[in-house]
Amino acid sequence: MKVSIYQGKNHTDKKAAITIVIDVLRAFTVAHYAFLRGAKQIYLVSTKEEAFHMKKDNPDLLLVGEEHGVEITGFDLGNSPYQISQCELTDKTLVQKTTNGVQATLNCLASDHVFVTGFTNAKKTAEFIRKRLFDGNNEEVHIIASHPSGDDDYACAEYIKDILEGKTRVTSVNHVVERIKNSQVAKKFYETSNKEFLPEDIRFSTKELYSSFVMKVDKNCPIPKIERVQL
Repeated sequence: MKVSIYQGKNHTDKKAAITIVIDVLRAFTVAHYAFLRGAKQIYLVSTKEEAFHMKKDNPDLLLVGEEHGVEITGFDLGNSPYQISQCELTDKTLVQKTTNGVQATLNCLASDHVFVTGFTNAKKTAEFIRKRLFDGNNEEVHIIASHPSGDDDYACAEYIKDILEGKTRVTSVNHVVERIKNSQVAKKFYETSNKEFLPEDIRFSTKELYSSFVMKVDKNCPIPKIERVQL
């Protein structure tokens, strides 16, 4: 098995057996909480115009996300894990557009299997892939830390890589959490004058949750979507 980490949303994935796209702050932490709150599926789109077009055809869709970190006018929800955790989403279908995580995923659909995660579901995702998908045939695994320079995503990527490689001394959870909290990306969440970024989002993004599913991208439908795969 060869596990490689790449950084940035613009990495155009060469075909691998498995690709894992990480966005800790905040896209795939939001997705994880959305599924925990009952969401059925999450479509991934490149532009807000595509999202608005989908909602015009189907008003029951919920538009979720951001552009350059800021909630998009006309969307139902922003890109806040705390905010999404307060919503009742049973059987709802979401459409997600974000600057880094979603775009990175749409650039990485050549692989056989594509998963997405934040830190909250990182361990479960790595363990699922190691137990269910490795067959001993030297699989190539790509891990994409979607923020172009954020240590939050990179710390999570290294944590996942350790688990996939079966290292006896895995990077500690506390170490990963501290790197996320102290990353340059996290700084704006601590600025009380910046109302677009909630300090609660850091707390919600650094909890290791023990959910019963991982998030896998169905790339064979006209619009790629995230679905739950039960453990």
